[in-house]
Amino acid sequence: MPVEQVLLQHEEDKTSKDHIRRALEVSIHVGLLLLLTAACLLILRPFLLLIAWGIIIAIAGYPAYRSLRDLIGGRSGLAALICSVFLIAVLIIPVVLLAGSLVEGIQTLAARLKEGTQIVPPPPPRIATWPIIGIPLNNAWELASKNLSAAIRNFAPQIKAAIPALLVASAGVGLAVLQWILSIVLAGVLLAKAATGAKVAHSLANRLFGDKGSEFEELAGATVRSVTNGIIGVALIQTTFASLGFLVAGMPAAGLWGMIFLFAAVLQLGGPILIPAVIYMFATASTTKAVIFLVWCLIVGLMDNVLKPLLLGRGVAVPTAVVFLGAIGGFVTMGIIGLFVGATVLSVGYKLFIAWVEGAGDNSPQLRAVAQ
Repeated sequence: MPVEQVLLQHEEDKTSKDHIRRALEVSIHVGLLLLLTAACLLILRPFLLLIAWGIIIAIAGYPAYRSLRDLIGGRSGLAALICSVFLIAVLIIPVVLLAGSLVEGIQTLAARLKEGTQIVPPPPPRIATWPIIGIPLNNAWELASKNLSAAIRNFAPQIKAAIPALLVASAGVGLAVLQWILSIVLAGVLLAKAATGAKVAHSLANRLFGDKGSEFEELAGATVRSVTNGIIGVALIQTTFASLGFLVAGMPAAGLWGMIFLFAAVLQLGGPILIPAVIYMFATASTTKAVIFLVWCLIVGLMDNVLKPLLLGRGVAVPTAVVFLGAIGGFVTMGIIGLFVGATVLSVGYKLFIAWVEGAGDNSPQLRAVAQ
């Protein structure tokens, strides 16, 4: 064999061995990186929900934080502290009122049981005239008003099945409040370090999306603010007015009604939740009071038609189906706080995916809308 061929074969073998060695090194590096990433995620798994919600709160509240910071002379730490205290107060006050309402209701029930007085008032005569549900509802109500013990025995299987769910829901509410407080504290820390966080977010966006990283970063931030202000914010405002109506009208367990309405409002189903309350008021209260309550409920139900155009960012509206699926999926997988995190995260993913599919450039309607 000629010397030239021997040398060429030797070079080819050497090149092949180099390629194999490099491929092996890359595989080892990638494997170690994946292992390290998995280990980090495993360690942070209990805190991922708190971190996600804290980041969402920080992004949504950044415009207000920036205005407050400028107002007090650029003291970022003090501005972040004020924002955190305000958000915790907004959270704690309704929770305290809800707990007080529940405790007061339990104490009243216990006192009436001890005194032997009537707990459930008799049904109004007009209930029996209602179509379909009138007679069964009147019979069950009348039984409860005359002999509560017998009524409880009749519905014992349903009550027994509902008690575990109620206990789980109560524990979930307490855990959600604690998670929310910790997330607000984390959001305050992130706001105090907003400049550093912005650099990290910008670098990450550039690594993921290249030259269009800043545009995608702005789209993600606008979507977060859009969902938190236009969906969650509107739901909180509606819940405040609805709960006020429940309290003024004297609805039993008004705090529980408000909590149920909040969940339904995030799912864009707040209106139907008001229907049973209106029926109850027409059945138990005077016609004038019931009509006033009906008008108030109509105002609350239609309030989102006015608030959403004001609070939703232009060009970053998210389809209701996406918000609904995100809220339901987040609630199933992460609990009560997942109701809000799921809706926000899925909305951001949807908007980024649509912008990427449409071209991820100047021709993308999503990115053009944010830039306007």
